[in-house]
Amino acid sequence: MRVISYNLRKHAAVGELADLVTAHDPQLVCLQEIDTSQLPAELGPLHLADATKRNRLGLAVYYDRERFESKATAAFQLKKSLHDRIAAPAHERVLGTHLIDLESSRELVVASFHAAPLTALNSLRRKQIHAAHEALRGFGPNLPTLMVGDFNYPVFKDFLHADVRDSGYELTLSDARTYTRYKFFRGHFDFATSIGLDIASVRTLPQGVSDHLPILVAADYAARAEAAA
Repeated sequence: MRVISYNLRKHAAVGELADLVTAHDPQLVCLQEIDTSQLPAELGPLHLADATKRNRLGLAVYYDRERFESKATAAFQLKKSLHDRIAAPAHERVLGTHLIDLESSRELVVASFHAAPLTALNSLRRKQIHAAHEALRGFGPNLPTLMVGDFNYPVFKDFLHADVRDSGYELTLSDARTYTRYKFFRGHFDFATSIGLDIASVRTLPQGVSDHLPILVAADYAARAEAAA
Protein backbone atom coordinates (compact mmCIF):
# COMPACT_ATOMS: atom_id res chain seq x y z
CA MET A 1 0.00 0.00 0.00
CA ARG A 2 1.12 3.56 -0.67
CA VAL A 3 0.46 6.29 1.88
CA ILE A 4 1.16 10.01 1.52
CA SER A 5 1.57 12.19 4.59
CA TYR A 6 1.69 15.97 4.27
CA ASN A 7 1.66 18.93 6.64
CA LEU A 8 -0.09 21.62 4.59
CA ARG A 9 1.32 24.60 6.56
CA LYS A 10 -1.91 26.16 7.75
CA HIS A 11 -3.87 24.78 4.77
CA ALA A 12 -1.63 26.68 2.30
CA ALA A 13 -0.73 23.58 0.25
CA VAL A 14 -4.25 22.20 -0.12
CA GLY A 15 -4.21 23.04 -3.85
CA GLU A 16 -1.33 20.59 -4.37
CA LEU A 17 -3.22 17.52 -3.17
CA ALA A 18 -4.94 16.60 -6.43
CA ASP A 19 -1.65 16.63 -8.33
CA LEU A 20 0.08 14.59 -5.60
CA VAL A 21 -2.61 11.94 -5.80
CA THR A 22 -2.44 11.85 -9.60
CA ALA A 23 1.35 11.64 -9.66
CA HIS A 24 1.86 9.00 -6.96
CA ASP A 25 -1.43 7.03 -6.91
CA PRO A 26 -1.63 6.51 -3.11
CA GLN A 27 -4.33 4.39 -1.53
CA LEU A 28 -4.23 6.54 1.62
CA VAL A 29 -3.50 10.20 2.35
CA CYS A 30 -2.91 11.55 5.87
CA LEU A 31 -2.92 15.31 6.35
CA GLN A 32 -1.91 17.75 9.08
CA GLU A 33 -2.50 21.49 9.54
CA ILE A 34 -5.63 21.64 7.46
CA ASP A 35 -8.75 23.74 7.70
CA THR A 36 -11.18 20.88 8.12
CA SER A 37 -14.16 23.09 7.26
CA GLN A 38 -12.82 23.44 3.71
CA LEU A 39 -11.95 19.83 2.90
CA PRO A 40 -13.61 18.11 -0.06
CA ALA A 41 -15.33 14.78 0.54
CA GLU A 42 -13.44 13.34 -2.43
CA LEU A 43 -9.81 13.77 -3.41
CA GLY A 44 -9.59 12.28 -6.86
CA PRO A 45 -10.30 8.55 -6.33
CA LEU A 46 -9.93 8.90 -2.55
CA HIS A 47 -12.74 9.42 -0.05
CA LEU A 48 -12.55 11.33 3.22
CA ALA A 49 -12.66 8.85 6.11
CA ASP A 50 -12.81 11.59 8.73
CA ALA A 51 -11.27 14.82 9.98
CA THR A 52 -10.77 16.26 13.45
CA LYS A 53 -13.44 18.62 14.70
CA ARG A 54 -11.97 20.57 17.62
CA ASN A 55 -8.68 21.93 16.24
CA ARG A 56 -8.22 25.27 14.52
CA LEU A 57 -5.90 23.40 12.17
CA GLY A 58 -6.66 19.71 12.12
CA LEU A 59 -6.00 16.25 10.75
CA ALA A 60 -7.65 14.19 8.03
CA VAL A 61 -7.40 10.75 6.45
CA TYR A 62 -8.47 9.84 2.91
CA TYR A 63 -8.69 6.28 1.57
CA ASP A 64 -9.33 4.44 -1.68
CA ARG A 65 -12.79 2.83 -1.44
CA GLU A 66 -11.85 0.27 -4.10
CA ARG A 67 -9.07 -1.02 -1.84
CA PHE A 68 -10.42 -0.30 1.67
CA GLU A 69 -13.59 -0.07 3.70
CA SER A 70 -13.54 2.31 6.65
CA LYS A 71 -14.93 0.50 9.68
CA ALA A 72 -14.47 3.24 12.29
CA THR A 73 -12.54 6.43 13.02
CA ALA A 74 -11.46 8.05 16.27
CA ALA A 75 -9.61 11.21 17.28
CA PHE A 76 -7.49 11.30 20.41
CA GLN A 77 -6.28 14.07 22.67
CA LEU A 78 -2.70 14.03 23.95
CA LYS A 79 -0.88 15.93 26.67
CA LYS A 80 -0.80 19.61 25.74
CA SER A 81 2.31 21.74 25.41
CA LEU A 82 2.51 25.27 26.80
CA HIS A 83 2.06 26.56 23.24
CA ASP A 84 -1.17 24.59 22.94
CA ARG A 85 -2.52 26.07 26.14
CA ILE A 86 -1.63 29.69 25.37
CA ALA A 87 -1.67 30.21 21.61
CA ALA A 88 -3.92 27.90 19.61
CA PRO A 89 -5.07 24.77 21.39
CA ALA A 90 -4.71 21.54 19.44
CA HIS A 91 -7.16 19.30 21.25
CA GLU A 92 -6.82 16.32 18.89
CA ARG A 93 -3.36 15.28 17.73
CA VAL A 94 -4.11 11.78 16.45
CA LEU A 95 -6.77 10.64 14.00
CA GLY A 96 -7.03 6.89 13.54
CA THR A 97 -8.95 4.94 10.91
CA HIS A 98 -9.80 1.26 11.29
CA LEU A 99 -9.80 -0.16 7.77
CA ILE A 100 -10.75 -3.43 6.12
CA ASP A 101 -8.38 -4.23 3.27
CA LEU A 102 -10.66 -5.63 0.58
CA GLU A 103 -7.70 -6.85 -1.45
CA SER A 104 -6.19 -9.04 1.25
CA SER A 105 -9.22 -9.51 3.56
CA ARG A 106 -7.26 -8.11 6.48
CA GLU A 107 -7.78 -5.29 8.93
CA LEU A 108 -5.39 -2.51 9.90
CA VAL A 109 -5.24 0.90 11.52
CA VAL A 110 -3.82 3.97 9.78
CA ALA A 111 -3.39 7.25 11.64
CA SER A 112 -2.43 10.85 10.99
CA PHE A 113 -0.34 12.39 13.80
CA HIS A 114 0.85 15.89 14.65
CA ALA A 115 3.19 16.33 17.62
CA ALA A 116 3.60 19.45 19.74
CA PRO A 117 5.53 22.32 18.09
CA LEU A 118 9.24 23.03 18.44
CA THR A 119 8.65 25.24 21.46
CA ALA A 120 7.94 22.07 23.45
CA LEU A 121 10.56 19.65 24.76
CA ASN A 122 11.45 16.42 22.99
CA SER A 123 10.48 14.62 26.19
CA LEU A 124 6.90 15.85 25.78
CA ARG A 125 6.81 14.72 22.16
CA ARG A 126 8.08 11.28 23.16
CA LYS A 127 5.25 11.07 25.70
CA GLN A 128 2.77 12.14 23.01
CA ILE A 129 4.07 9.50 20.58
CA HIS A 130 3.90 6.80 23.26
CA ALA A 131 0.36 7.87 24.22
CA ALA A 132 -0.68 7.91 20.56
CA HIS A 133 0.59 4.35 20.10
CA GLU A 134 -1.30 3.21 23.19
CA ALA A 135 -4.49 4.92 22.00
CA LEU A 136 -4.23 3.25 18.61
CA ARG A 137 -3.48 -0.09 20.23
CA GLY A 138 -6.75 0.21 22.13
CA PHE A 139 -8.61 1.41 19.04
CA GLY A 140 -7.50 -1.57 16.94
CA PRO A 141 -6.23 -4.28 19.30
CA ASN A 142 -3.59 -6.57 17.78
CA LEU A 143 -3.96 -5.00 14.34
CA PRO A 144 -1.14 -3.90 12.05
CA THR A 145 -0.83 -0.16 12.57
CA LEU A 146 0.81 2.67 10.65
CA MET A 147 1.08 6.16 12.13
CA VAL A 148 2.46 8.88 9.86
CA GLY A 149 2.68 12.62 10.18
CA ASP A 150 4.61 15.57 11.54
CA PHE A 151 6.58 14.42 14.59
CA ASN A 152 8.36 17.79 15.07
CA TYR A 153 11.44 15.91 16.31
CA PRO A 154 14.58 17.56 14.89
CA VAL A 155 17.44 16.13 16.98
CA PHE A 156 18.42 13.27 19.33
CA LYS A 157 16.45 10.69 17.38
CA ASP A 158 18.38 7.84 19.02
CA PHE A 159 16.28 8.41 22.14
CA LEU A 160 13.15 8.35 20.05
CA HIS A 161 14.17 5.18 18.19
CA ALA A 162 14.76 3.42 21.51
CA ASP A 163 11.52 4.65 23.04
CA VAL A 164 9.45 3.64 20.02
CA ARG A 165 11.10 0.22 19.87
CA ASP A 166 10.39 -0.35 23.58
CA SER A 167 6.69 0.15 22.86
CA GLY A 168 6.77 -2.55 20.16
CA TYR A 169 6.74 -0.16 17.19
CA GLU A 170 9.38 0.57 14.57
CA LEU A 171 10.38 4.04 13.43
CA THR A 172 11.28 4.62 9.77
CA LEU A 173 12.77 7.89 8.56
CA SER A 174 12.49 9.16 5.02
CA ASP A 175 15.31 9.12 2.50
CA ALA A 176 15.80 12.91 2.65
CA ARG A 177 14.99 15.84 4.92
CA THR A 178 11.36 16.87 5.17
CA TYR A 179 11.66 20.29 6.83
CA THR A 180 13.80 23.19 5.67
CA ARG A 181 12.32 26.37 7.09
CA TYR A 182 14.79 27.12 9.90
CA LYS A 183 18.56 26.79 9.53
CA PHE A 184 19.06 25.05 12.85
CA PHE A 185 15.97 22.86 12.74
CA ARG A 186 16.20 21.26 9.34
CA GLY A 187 15.79 17.53 9.28
CA HIS A 188 13.46 14.56 9.20
CA PHE A 189 10.30 15.87 10.85
CA ASP A 190 7.83 13.73 8.92
CA PHE A 191 8.17 9.96 9.12
CA ALA A 192 6.41 6.72 10.05
CA THR A 193 6.01 4.44 13.04
CA SER A 194 4.50 1.03 12.56
CA ILE A 195 3.75 -2.36 14.06
CA GLY A 196 2.92 -5.54 12.17
CA LEU A 197 4.01 -4.00 8.87
CA ASP A 198 7.07 -4.09 6.64
CA ILE A 199 8.02 -0.58 5.53
CA ALA A 200 9.68 -0.93 2.14
CA SER A 201 10.49 2.77 1.82
CA VAL A 202 9.68 6.27 3.00
CA ARG A 203 10.42 8.69 0.20
CA THR A 204 10.53 12.46 0.49
CA LEU A 205 8.63 14.09 -2.37
CA PRO A 206 9.45 17.45 -3.98
CA GLN A 207 8.70 20.57 -1.97
CA GLY A 208 5.62 22.69 -2.64
CA VAL A 209 4.43 25.79 -0.83
CA SER A 210 4.51 24.15 2.60
CA ASP A 211 7.58 24.33 4.84
CA HIS A 212 7.23 20.54 5.14
CA LEU A 213 7.87 18.19 2.25
CA PRO A 214 5.33 15.41 1.71
CA ILE A 215 6.43 11.81 2.20
CA LEU A 216 5.34 8.65 0.40
CA VAL A 217 5.34 5.46 2.49
CA ALA A 218 5.35 2.05 0.83
CA ALA A 219 4.21 -0.65 3.26
CA ASP A 220 3.01 -4.24 3.29
CA TYR A 221 1.89 -6.67 5.95
CA ALA A 222 4.71 -8.33 7.82
CA ALA A 223 5.17 -12.03 7.26
CA ARG A 224 3.97 -12.47 10.82
CA ALA A 225 1.82 -9.39 11.39
CA GLU A 226 1.29 -9.74 15.10
CA ALA A 227 0.83 -6.47 16.95
CA ALA A 228 2.06 -6.53 20.51
CA ALA A 229 -0.64 -7.21 23.06
